[in-house]
Parts: sequence; C-alpha cells; structure tokens
Amino acid sequence: MPRKLGNLQSVIAVTGAVLAVGAAAMLSLAVGIRSERQLEREIGRSLSEAAFQMAEKLDTDMWARSNQVAVLARIDALRDATVAQKVVDELKRKDHTLAWVGVLDRDGRIVAASGGILLGADASSRPVFREGIRGHFIGDVHDAVMLAKLLPNPSGEPMKFVDVATPMRNAEGDIDGVLATHFSWGWAREVERTLMRPMQDRRGLEVFIVGADGTTLLGPEGSLGQMLPIHSVGSARLRAIGWAVETWPDGETYLTGYAQGPGHADYRGLGWTVLVRQPVEAAFADAAALRREIFVWGAGFALLFSVAAWFAAGWLARPLRAIADAAVRLRRGEPGVEIPAIGGTAEVADLSASLRDLVASLTDTKVALSRMEDAAYQDRLTALPNRRFLDRYLEAQVSRSDARPFTLLSLDLDGFKPINDTLGHQAGDAVLRHVASRMASCLRGDDVIARLGGDEFVAVLSSCPEGEAAAEVADRLIGAVNEPLVVGGRAVRVGCSIGIAVWPDDGMTPERLLATSDKALYEAKRAGRNRAMFVRGNACRAGSLASS
Repeated sequence: MPRKLGNLQSVIAVTGAVLAVGAAAMLSLAVGIRSERQLEREIGRSLSEAAFQMAEKLDTDMWARSNQVAVLARIDALRDATVAQKVVDELKRKDHTLAWVGVLDRDGRIVAASGGILLGADASSRPVFREGIRGHFIGDVHDAVMLAKLLPNPSGEPMKFVDVATPMRNAEGDIDGVLATHFSWGWAREVERTLMRPMQDRRGLEVFIVGADGTTLLGPEGSLGQMLPIHSVGSARLRAIGWAVETWPDGETYLTGYAQGPGHADYRGLGWTVLVRQPVEAAFADAAALRREIFVWGAGFALLFSVAAWFAAGWLARPLRAIADAAVRLRRGEPGVEIPAIGGTAEVADLSASLRDLVASLTDTKVALSRMEDAAYQDRLTALPNRRFLDRYLEAQVSRSDARPFTLLSLDLDGFKPINDTLGHQAGDAVLRHVASRMASCLRGDDVIARLGGDEFVAVLSSCPEGEAAAEVADRLIGAVNEPLVVGGRAVRVGCSIGIAVWPDDGMTPERLLATSDKALYEAKRAGRNRAMFVRGNACRAGSLASS
C-alpha cells in the first residue's frame, strides 16, 4: 500500500506539472503566432504608409520646383545678364536646397550663375543644357561633374543633384537661352528625417529610395549606387503601395513597406520607389517577450501545483479522479470544460482551487494579450489614426528640441445622433467613414487628423499657428462636412463644431492643449453649432455655415 501511495503521489505531481507546462506552452505558442501575425499586419501597414507619405512628399516638392523654374523662365528681365545675376543669387540665398542656378545663352555659355560659379563657362555639352534647350526638363539624380570641386561640401559625401531646366523664349517665341538649376539631393535626406521622426522609437528602421533603373539613390552607408534586387521594388511598380516580409541581399529578413512615387498634378514622377524596412526580430520583439512571459508564468504555476499535489495525494484518491478526468478533457481541448470545485479536506479544496486559478490566470493572460494586440494605431472604422497614435504624435511634437508652434482642432459632428437613432448604426458608420474621408482631404500632407471615438475627431496643423490660417482650414472642414451625402438611399446631412487651440500659448502639454480646444468646442456648440471658435471665444470665419 505505501508503494502504491508513493506512485500515486509521483503520478499526480508529474501529471499536474506536465499538464500545466503543456497548456502554458501551447497557449504561449498560439498567442505568439497570433501576436506576430497581428503585429506583421499593423507594422506592415504603418511602414507602407510611411513609404507612401515620403514618396508623395518627394514628388510634390519636385512638382513645385518644376513650376517655379518654368515661371521664372518667362521673366523677360532675366535676359539682362546683370538682372539675371541678381535674381539667381537671391534664389540661391532663399532656397538652401538649391545647389546652383544659372542662365545660359542659346550657345550654352553661362551668362549668370549663383555665386558667380562657372560664370562664362561653356556648358553646351551638359545634359541640363542639351535637354533644357529642347523643352522643359526634369532630370533624375546624378553625380556632380562641373560643380563637384566648386561647391562647399561639409559632409564629404559624393555630391548628387536633381536637375530642372527650361528654355527661355523672347517676344517672338524663339528660344534664346536656358534657365538651369541643380537641386541638392540632400533635400531627400531632410524629408526622410522629418517624416520618420514620429517612428524614431522603432529599432532598426531604415529608409531606401530606389531609382527607376533599380539603383539605390538614398539609403544607409554603403548602399548608395548599389542595385537592390528584391521583390518589393517590383511589387511597388505593379501595385504602387504595400508591404512584405522578405530576405534582403545582406541575408537578413525584414518587414518592408514600399510605395511607388505617385507623381503630382502634371508631374508624372521619375519612377522613384521608397522602401521602409525593419528587421523582423525587432518588429516582433514584443510578441516574443509576451510569449516567454506566458510560458514562465505557466511553468511557475506548474511547479507550485506539483508540490501541493505530492502531499495531498493520500487524501485525493476519490476526488482526484474527477479532477484528473477534467484535466484530461481540458488537455484534449474540449470546449466548456472546467476544473471542478471540490470541498472536503483543505488539501483537496486547495488543489481544486489552484487548478481553477491556473486555468483562469492563463485565460486572463490570453485575454489581456488580445486586448494589447487590438490596441493598434489605426481606427478600424474610418482608417484614420486613433487616440493612441494621436497621444504619441503630440508627445513627440512637444518634446522635439526644434519644436515649432502648431494648431490643434477638436471637431464634433452636429446632427449625427438623429441619423444613428433613425437610420441605424450601419448608416451612422457609413456617415463617419464619408465624413472622415472628406476631412482628411481638406488637410495638407504634413497635417494629421485622428478619430478619438464616436463622432469626435482631432486635427493637428503642424505649420499653421496663425489664427487666420487656422480659421481657413476650419472653414474648409466645416464646408466639406456640410456637403450632403446619400446613405441607404436617403440624403442626410451633418454639421461640424470646432474648437481651436495653439501650442504652446494655449497649453504646454498635450493634455492641457486638448482640454483647451475642448473648451473652445463647447463654446462653439453653445454659440449655435456648426462653427469654429478659439478658446478666447473669438469665432473663426468658418462659423457661418449651418445645417439645413
């Protein structure tokens, strides 16, 4: 009999430990896989969005520069070398990204040049003249040739330019010269630093710009000029924007977001592809840590249970069978199974309670992890950034060493609740999606709009601290929201009340700034709704719109 009791103690202790460790391991593995998939989707989307924002910004800037050069070339005064010299020097002084600008006569001789560099030189063989004399020309990234040793180069890196040139015509319409510009490719690095700043806490994040010929135009040290034979480049040219997990030439696996330059207006772009990558190990670090934590907790509970089971075996023969049967069914994955709550001796009751707590703790951990996974940065209904993203974005804005004033708008829809009450939540959701799209289209590329929840939104105007400018944006937002829309075959209309606050004048911290803009929002609603007001109570010009 003692021998049987000893065997029973061993069996109970070992079986309990194996059961708990196995459950913890399976839960850890399942949750880890699910977490990695969720993180892959969320991080992949954010990387592809970052790549698209950068590609769009590069094309928008090139379009603006192209228009600038085209307009300047129409100025008749530039045909006077003295006036032209003053103009090009002023252009160079105003635009730090402009490396060199010059006026060339119809034979390619430079008659005016910024800083006097290459003045009088023959540039007839250079592409910027050969192409510019034929028509408006936007050249791809290239190395400096004539200017390599004449321009200052503090970084010591090879100088690269992007050219814009256009013919200059006289009153009769004949070409009598070329206005040529070299823009520094260092501008792209500035765009990268600006757009990637909100993501600077992501370990191992790197940005690449790949030219139409597949060579690297911008990237980490040692990558410039190298071919980049990866699938993401081809995918970007086919699908424009997306993300993938793939192995790069260095043998490492990265989560890569990609986007093809979309062009802008009449500028079709130069075929640049932007890639934003992060090592998979760094991207999935949180999921791996949670998986290890779940397993450690499960193993700890297993150890405690096995010790308790060893001493309690003598009194558990009969009730232990019920517990063992439940444990076997639980290990098989049968739904709705619980460890029975057994009374009687204190030891048996403790064992039953310990097992129930173990399963509950593991389940609670899984639920908590699921909630953490769902707390992403994007609002699922409108596809706008959510409150979590907004909080981190505002913290990053106010903590920057070179922080500049920015304007915050708190928005709340007017007349939305009756739509929900009469047409149903599906109609309300459709209205929110349409309104979110309209509001986003009213903002500039460097502005941010997020949905806090319900019909509440917040917009951050990064370079619009002046009251008049903020009022113009509020005017556009209210006008866009007031446009009627059709939902479920019925025409509906909502309005929009806006509260405006400026950092840092109206609040040094994000919390204080939001509270201030909310106060202005309530003032706008009390003043009749469908209008915008500053915290001091001065109505913006947008406040004149009203729902019918």
